[in-house]
Amino acid sequence: MAIKVQETLLCSGRSVCRWLGLNRSTLRFLPKPVPDKTKLLEAEIVKMSKRYPCFGYRKITRKLVEEGWPVGKKLVQRVRCEEGLQVPAPKPRKRRQGLSTGLPQQAQHRNHVWAWDFVSDYTVRGGKLRVFNLIDEFTKECHCIHSDRAIKATDVLTVLQEAIEEHGAPEYIRSDNGPEFIATAIQEWLQGNGIKTIYIDPGCPWQNGYVESFNDKFRGECLNRELIYTLSESRVIFADYQHLHNYERPHRSLGLLTPKAYAKQLTSLSHQPISPAYLTSLSGSGRATPSLCQIGDQPQPLETTNNQPLGNLSL
Repeated sequence: MAIKVQETLLCSGRSVCRWLGLNRSTLRFLPKPVPDKTKLLEAEIVKMSKRYPCFGYRKITRKLVEEGWPVGKKLVQRVRCEEGLQVPAPKPRKRRQGLSTGLPQQAQHRNHVWAWDFVSDYTVRGGKLRVFNLIDEFTKECHCIHSDRAIKATDVLTVLQEAIEEHGAPEYIRSDNGPEFIATAIQEWLQGNGIKTIYIDPGCPWQNGYVESFNDKFRGECLNRELIYTLSESRVIFADYQHLHNYERPHRSLGLLTPKAYAKQLTSLSHQPISPAYLTSLSGSGRATPSLCQIGDQPQPLETTNNQPLGNLSL
């Protein structure tokens, strides 16, 4: 630029440097010519980078060294930067997340909190198998094991409606942020029927621990032990396992009762009043689900005569 100004105004170099604020040695500096060997090396770096557009500068340096070029990674990095050949950093995938309409809840009674999730597997013939599981977190009952090649949000809604018709509607449903669970049709239907949703944080399956535990037992006791050839065969096998889980398999958190037996005893004991002192002892014991034996052993109210407490009767 200084040379162009000097040629245009026909002035001395000293004046140009004074006007532009440059050092006189800068005006007189002549760059050293680039050696032909360096030009060839830079051209080879560009050529190698275009041949492998997904390789970073370290891998490009490795390939050049293997071909006999004396080059360091700093030169490769600089040339690739000047030519705009850097590999862009991977962008984190933005995942959709469902909007929870209820606060995280711990199941306190039957049909309080349900949980659902998917399990994927393959048949012996190589066909894809997708399984939809729906459980009650309090009684540990499995309300549905539905299998198909692919399960959409409309299929989930159909299965949920059938389960509600048979077992009643839950107050909350806990799930992950799968596209089938956060679909607009699912959320609108649940909101219209007064069912609140609890979506766990992305990448935190332990927040949906009850259904994850069921999935682990289902895979270990059924999927890994059965040879499933067709979709129809899978539905028969899963129906048998659902009956086994609900009616025959004892659950340690239920006092070694089966889920159906536990639910039946809850129904028979639902009319019995529970004292506040007993509820306090349960809350301090740290049990997520009270034992039916404890419920049966709770102190019963004293009998009354003529609707008066025994302590108020005259002797």
